Amino acid sequence: MVGRHAARSRRAALTALGALVLTALPSAASAAPPPAPGPRPAVARTPDTANAPARMLSAMERDLKLAPGQAEARLANEAEAGTRAGMLRNTLGDRFAGAWVSGATSAELTIATTDAADTAAIEAQGAKAAVVGRNLAELRAVKEKLDAAAVRTRTRQTPVWYVDVRTNRVTVQATAQSAAAAFVRAAGVPAEDVGVRVSPDQPRVLEDLVGGDAYYINDQARCSIGFSVTKDDQQGFATAGHCGEPGATTTGFNEADQGTFQASTFPGKDMAWVGVNSGWTATPDVKAQNGEKIQLAGSVEALVGASVCRSGSTTGWHCGTIQQHDTSVTYPEGTVDGLTETTVCAEPGDSGGPFVSGTQAQGTTSGGSGDCTNGGTTFYQPVNPLLSDFGLTLKTTSAATQTPAPQDNAAGDAWTAGRVYEVGTTVSFDGVRYRCLQSHQAQGAGSPASTPALWQRV
Repeated sequence: MVGRHAARSRRAALTALGALVLTALPSAASAAPPPAPGPRPAVARTPDTANAPARMLSAMERDLKLAPGQAEARLANEAEAGTRAGMLRNTLGDRFAGAWVSGATSAELTIATTDAADTAAIEAQGAKAAVVGRNLAELRAVKEKLDAAAVRTRTRQTPVWYVDVRTNRVTVQATAQSAAAAFVRAAGVPAEDVGVRVSPDQPRVLEDLVGGDAYYINDQARCSIGFSVTKDDQQGFATAGHCGEPGATTTGFNEADQGTFQASTFPGKDMAWVGVNSGWTATPDVKAQNGEKIQLAGSVEALVGASVCRSGSTTGWHCGTIQQHDTSVTYPEGTVDGLTETTVCAEPGDSGGPFVSGTQAQGTTSGGSGDCTNGGTTFYQPVNPLLSDFGLTLKTTSAATQTPAPQDNAAGDAWTAGRVYEVGTTVSFDGVRYRCLQSHQAQGAGSPASTPALWQRV
């Protein structure tokens, strides 16, 4: 079994990704018809999607094989698709079965529904409709049974499982079909409800204060800073839970005293945060390529299929795409739920480093397989649950320059800067009600009235 941390000198490569086999899909089904589609409303962009630095765009062109100019178009289209997906999710309700984007630059949006009668409403929003047999709640219920089974059974031979919205089923990655079958039986889930992906891959954590900078734990192990955060008057940074336990001390990339782990969760989740001393200042910066820095504007969750880039102290800056949200992964130390799977490569020492989409924080590097020479798969801990669980505020450009907009006669469910909101949540702001379109932490400069990409008036 690999220990929680790698020594500073460690540079061991991870196992290369094996061949994949996916079982057939279930047949589609239908449900109650939706209301007649109305006119397609105007859609606003997520704030600051047009401000991606040139070196970030060039890295996307390199890793995603895009032509000059295509990376900027892709980011803008992905952000706009996220808003439309939120509108349609709120409209479809329990018929909604997932959303994803595809295409080199167009970010063509697909919305899955359990009712063919929704097709017209989906297409009216410029999206493709996929009619499927299970809604998102049903898929998550299947995955929850697998999550529960993982608590009482060994899952090293079935290290990854997730809701795959593109195939409308829960998929288990296993070293053999027999291992997957045993796990599914232990969960009490019908075999036909689960697809199997066979791979020899067995992910492990990447053990070895601008996001992406190195830091050292107890003068032994090395990880990477994720995102600067604050909690009341305490400054610090978010990182991976497997990098250190509460009370562990850290030194910076320059080996100067830095801080102490305030809280850490691993396994189960892979999240932690470090409170730093007065010699360190939280910034909204993430290290990109060749010394370039990206300044974060928020934490709007990107869709499956969207582009994403990662910074780490071992391998630097690399890009890829989001494959799945809500993925469960079994490492040698235990199972972690709620991770996001990506095609971005990573290596030991990159753990804890930031994933970003445009100028939006996505998560902190957890683990994976492969390396940045041959390619691989990497998982990240989404940042919004981390912020919510630990009561942290992400350091952003808006947080650095703005204060929350005032409200008159604020209601009990009033919109509050610093709170993490999920899709479908309703709030009151300045006497008007709004429904959340995309999961994010509310920023002081981004009230519902001023961010139509994130909030829909109801």
